[in-house]
Amino acid sequence: MTRTIAISTPTAEMRRHYGLVLKAHIAIATARFPKGTRGQDLDPFARRPLWQAGLDFDHGTGHGVGSYLAVHEGPQRLSRLGTVELEPGMILSNEPGFYLEGHYGIRLENLVLVTPPEKIAGGSREMMGFETLTLVPFDRRLIDPKQLLLFEREWLNAYHARVRREIEPQMLSNDRAWLRHATAPIG
Repeated sequence: MTRTIAISTPTAEMRRHYGLVLKAHIAIATARFPKGTRGQDLDPFARRPLWQAGLDFDHGTGHGVGSYLAVHEGPQRLSRLGTVELEPGMILSNEPGFYLEGHYGIRLENLVLVTPPEKIAGGSREMMGFETLTLVPFDRRLIDPKQLLLFEREWLNAYHARVRREIEPQMLSNDRAWLRHATAPIG
């Protein structure tokens, strides 16, 4: 799990780049796809927000996790090289990024589980998707809500509510105020 946080006051450019990477992350987290979909089919979902801004990242969007505890496990991956069909139960990382050489880097990583196919109301095919497994807040200081579409803000707010709901009962009482602030809804 990787999560970029602001160490000092972020610039408008840093917030813009963080927002693009967050949009990329959400694009994967919310993806729906039919049986037979490969990682290379989904990789452009994450790159699109960056490509539209004339940016990219030079690594895969994600890799397999959980077989032999290696860093980059296969056969599944979310990348241009990901030719293996995704199957329910596979775990992958969702980790788009952006790097401004000599200045800063941004990477937002969660682990996701491929979910079984299910019907979508009004649809004719069952679709798989991802369940996010990692429960760590995104740094609100780096998020410009105006940069996010409504469905992206809704996903982020639902994710933060889940983080708060599942993590807060396990925290010491004096740390709970931090978590409540870190997971407060984004407007």
